[in-house]
Amino acid sequence: MNIAIISFTKRGRELSFSLREALKEKGTVTLAPKQKKVSEWAGRQFEAGNAMIFIGACGIAVRAIAPHVKDKLYDSPVLVIDEYGQYVIPILSGHVGGANELSRFLAKQIGASAVITTATDLNGKFAVDVFAKKNGLAILDKAGIVKVSAKVLNGERVTVSVEGYEKTNVMEDLEKELPKDMELVSYPPEGEADIVISTDREVFSHAVLPLKPKEYVLGIGCKKGKSTEEIEVFIGEILEKMGITEKEIAGLFSIDKKKEEEGILRWAAKKKIPYQTFSAEELARIPGVFEGSEFVKEQVGIDNVCERAALAGCKAGGCLVLKKQIKNGITLAAAKRKWSIDWRGDTENEA
Repeated sequence: MNIAIISFTKRGRELSFSLREALKEKGTVTLAPKQKKVSEWAGRQFEAGNAMIFIGACGIAVRAIAPHVKDKLYDSPVLVIDEYGQYVIPILSGHVGGANELSRFLAKQIGASAVITTATDLNGKFAVDVFAKKNGLAILDKAGIVKVSAKVLNGERVTVSVEGYEKTNVMEDLEKELPKDMELVSYPPEGEADIVISTDREVFSHAVLPLKPKEYVLGIGCKKGKSTEEIEVFIGEILEKMGITEKEIAGLFSIDKKKEEEGILRWAAKKKIPYQTFSAEELARIPGVFEGSEFVKEQVGIDNVCERAALAGCKAGGCLVLKKQIKNGITLAAAKRKWSIDWRGDTENEA
């Protein structure tokens, strides 16, 4: 995660240094120089997909971000902290963007209070958008989030239909994991179901909230200094070739020597796609036959980065669906992961 911090007073500037230290494990943290037009600064952060922390009044933050707010599923997370560091307030993208989670973490680090206002959090209830994010599920109709959340908050029964859980004995196992007031129904659902999790879009006609597993991961390697624009163009070509969209990508993976590769980091942040790297030793343990390169091995310690990284990103059960592709010093490969659902993964809102 890239996090940008802006402050407006001497005391706020002093606090920003403490925040930068506290947030080191969360990602790259930058402190904004004095800005004449805060809204323009905020616009640049939205474009880059960066999280933002305003040290000052909520009104300043609201006015700065207002022209740039577009979609709750893709907006950058925004936090406000008073200059004394007493309160951490997430004001945008609390669930999908992770602002609530970041607020709790930061409040704990600096001894502040996290001011969380989302209803599911306040009531310790299941948050379906957090669940979708943690399980790598694409939300295909965001209007369904409100409808499902309303049922959860009202204590009404929420029906769930999941691909792969057609057999009675398997359904019984899953039912033990479901949150309170949630009921597993057959797949495909006979009528309407509140939540439908499937890779088959035709089934979504029965869903209030359709959730599609992000089945694909990308492995990437590149020469140092490749621009975000070059990477974006090549990835776009690969996805078009595969007949899929960015919404179906669960993650982007590479070798740890590319952990700070700016072009890759910026693309991943902009697209809200998780980026993770592995050591050469970890990649060497990935089984399979790969298109090796002695030059690459000399440079990074492993003969093939993109194919191995794609499979490593799948964890268990993945398979390559697109072998190494090369363009202008960038290599890409794609794998299809074996997806699964963990209903116990929604720990953010536990009372």
